Amino acid sequence: MRISEDLARAIMVFVCVTIVFSALTYMALTPRPREQFFQIYVLGENRMAERYYPDNNPNISVWREVKWYGGVTNFMGAVQYVVVKAKLGNSTIMPPSERGSTPSPAPVLLESRRVLTHNETWEFPFFWTIREVRSVGGTTELVLLEVNGALIGDRRVSAVGGRNFRIIFELWTLDEESGNEVFGWRAGAERRVAWLQVWFNTTSVRPS
Repeated sequence: MRISEDLARAIMVFVCVTIVFSALTYMALTPRPREQFFQIYVLGENRMAERYYPDNNPNISVWREVKWYGGVTNFMGAVQYVVVKAKLGNSTIMPPSERGSTPSPAPVLLESRRVLTHNETWEFPFFWTIREVRSVGGTTELVLLEVNGALIGDRRVSAVGGRNFRIIFELWTLDEESGNEVFGWRAGAERRVAWLQVWFNTTSVRPS
């Protein structure tokens, strides 16, 4: 028995529609892989992305307190142990490398730790003051800083004319395989990192 041309065409259309409908149903019912990442940020004194410097002046004088708020949000889909390392640098110290997943060699000013559940945001103060500087031959060295009430005098960094200092914030996590704190995090087979920095200058003049 031969199938008529119209019947064969109808069967072909039915098969194609069935395949397309099955594929769409599978895509609709199958959950998409969730992107795993962290968000890190630094806000100014009013907890907004502005007013990072007193009087909006990046030339920070000795004994003038600067108020920032750092924050991390966990979008990894599970509980995570995170560390934020704040480092003091200048224009010549290497920043973190995203390609090599390596942190900056700049000296650490402060380490803050927290366990975060999924979709939780952790915000913490980062209040700092330059307490003492030393200028020699056109170069200014940060001799003593105060960060969140703690005096730090062994992280000395210098810059020509006191310009282009920076504080680098790096996100570290606990690596489950090694049990060590590592820069960045693992998302599937990829290694990802997150960091940011805020630049400033300094002057030995004390505020009136």
